[in-house]
Amino acid sequence: MHILQPKHVKLKPEEVDKLLFKLNISLTQLPKIKITDPGLPENSEIGDVIKIERLIEEKLVIYYRVVAV
Repeated sequence: MHILQPKHVKLKPEEVDKLLFKLNISLTQLPKIKITDPGLPENSEIGDVIKIERLIEEKLVIYYRVVAV
């Protein structure tokens, strides 16, 4: 992982359920990230949800993506 690359974390199934319930959406409504993306953690599979943490102007911003083909 490069120092400028945002932190990518694979969520556990129970965390995914809580997130989807909180946002009141389904898994298919999350933005996608390709399985070939070099930032993905090892052992990521299609359908996994990835939490991306970025520091923007000293503020932590969190994004969620679902791994797709």
